[in-house]
Amino acid sequence: MLYIVDTANIEKIRHAIEYFPIAGVTTNPTIISKEHTDFIKLIKEIESIIGNNRMFHIQLTGSTSDTMFREAQALRDIIGDNLYVKIPVSEEGLKATMALHREGFHITETAIFTQQQALMAAMAGADFVAPYVNRLDNIISDGVNVVGEIVELFRQYSLPTKVLAASFKTAEQVHKISMVGGHAVTVNPDILENLIYHPLTMYAIDDFTADWEGVYGKKTILDMIKEQ
Repeated sequence: MLYIVDTANIEKIRHAIEYFPIAGVTTNPTIISKEHTDFIKLIKEIESIIGNNRMFHIQLTGSTSDTMFREAQALRDIIGDNLYVKIPVSEEGLKATMALHREGFHITETAIFTQQQALMAAMAGADFVAPYVNRLDNIISDGVNVVGEIVELFRQYSLPTKVLAASFKTAEQVHKISMVGGHAVTVNPDILENLIYHPLTMYAIDDFTADWEGVYGKKTILDMIKEQ
């Protein structure tokens, strides 16, 4: 499972990279716009934080395949080879995906709501497809089941495309995606932290601390080693 943080907030990205095994950052026009800052300056700063060993997913805004292609080229000149261009699934999007795939671009096909959209995107050359789990749940569909069937389709046809599940409201949704074989998830910083939180864990940590300090006070292991 790849964990990716879904934000363009610089401080939250710094925190996520420092404390979690993050494989990259995803953004979209909505997430970018929330930062109310210069787009080019922002993506350059994000790239400087995550480095060239983590993925950086940036969504294209063009409405035609030609514009998307040129946007992707311009972005790769700025970001480098760890760029994954996000393209909403559509006729123009698939045309752009095929053209960019031929040129060696990394592509994430996004706004996926059906299994066949995902399969079509994979056949067009997408590296990742991004089904929207919670949005599917909100329209009385089953986002986890859709992801599971996409994973199975890719397995049946021996496709290298991976499922990058998106749109989460709870840590439980993320867990269920892992149980059906989702390859990656992109989650906001709050959900990322919830994935490791449990009150019993906090109680256990408090107990360990209390028992240690009851005998050794505030001394740490390093303090005791230095005393030798």
